Amino acid sequence: MPRLATVRGAEEDPGTRDGARFCGREFGAAELAAIRAVVERGAGLSRMALARTVCERVEWTRPSGALKARECREFLETLAAAGQLRLPAKRRRKPVGARTRVPLTAQGEPGPPLEGDVGQFEPIGLEPVRTLPQRELFRELVGRYHYRGHAVPYGAQLRYLVWATPPTRAAVVVGAVQFSSPAWRMAARDRWIGWDEASRRRNLQRVVNNSRFLLLPWVRVRNLASRVLARAARGVARDWPVRYGVEVLLLETLVDRGRFRGSCYRAANWIEVGGDHGTGPDGPSPSPGGRGGEGGAAVSSGARRGSAAAGGVRGAGGLGPRDAPGAVYRRRRLLCGDEGVPDVA
Repeated sequence: MPRLATVRGAEEDPGTRDGARFCGREFGAAELAAIRAVVERGAGLSRMALARTVCERVEWTRPSGALKARECREFLETLAAAGQLRLPAKRRRKPVGARTRVPLTAQGEPGPPLEGDVGQFEPIGLEPVRTLPQRELFRELVGRYHYRGHAVPYGAQLRYLVWATPPTRAAVVVGAVQFSSPAWRMAARDRWIGWDEASRRRNLQRVVNNSRFLLLPWVRVRNLASRVLARAARGVARDWPVRYGVEVLLLETLVDRGRFRGSCYRAANWIEVGGDHGTGPDGPSPSPGGRGGEGGAAVSSGARRGSAAAGGVRGAGGLGPRDAPGAVYRRRRLLCGDEGVPDVA
């Protein structure tokens, strides 16, 4: 069987001529034959149903035990594009990364201006998005007011609605935050961590991407953005392992330098590590503004780059091969950048 081309997250395995690699998972010739057999027997199933069946057959799961069905569907489509198998015709669905229909409701209309200092708006909280009404509100706010709009993220994800309490009113939603799977490659991040290719493949899922950060345009509260960033970092560190069974060591994102200074991120102890665009599972990514401009990457002062032996992590949370043991900072997170927030911090 010919080796697969490196497309949509797949990578050639230089040591296995009849195998393949996708999203860090190696598939030998026997597993690929089993996958083809599952697809042939399940000709009447949807692509997602086939992906779930394949995940069960080859035991492709997250540390939490959940099936990696979305990644598996992408892998099956990669195999089909390479002529290795034939999939059923696609059913109507919203593709990963596609812009979704944005609802227009009274709840998403601009509210009265909120101005002042962050201390006047406590308590401030982040509410995980779980219910249908929460999902619809998140989609509307991000779709209407974030410059990149709302898109279906790739892989794992967590979303939050941000609440604040004005002095003379009940608590109101003032923003939204989204975390999702990391960029497949990001040169500035990878240089800063110092990991080799094997360490990157093994530990990449312990990095999480801050893919959306929005404060609503009528909210002009001093220092609110940096306070939300700090609480969001604590929230995702708590909630991500519960949902996905993976400890979060690093967070990342990109700054569109043509739009933002990133001052609120610096106020939340993020450190710039260099200019970058990042590469996702679907290939090279444009700048966050959707154009070819340069992005910027940053790291928080609370990051732990790792304490690792060559070829294997040594010590809890180690990510790369170069740092000496005990290279631990205050908060153990890598953070890169700025996403659609006013520079009010």
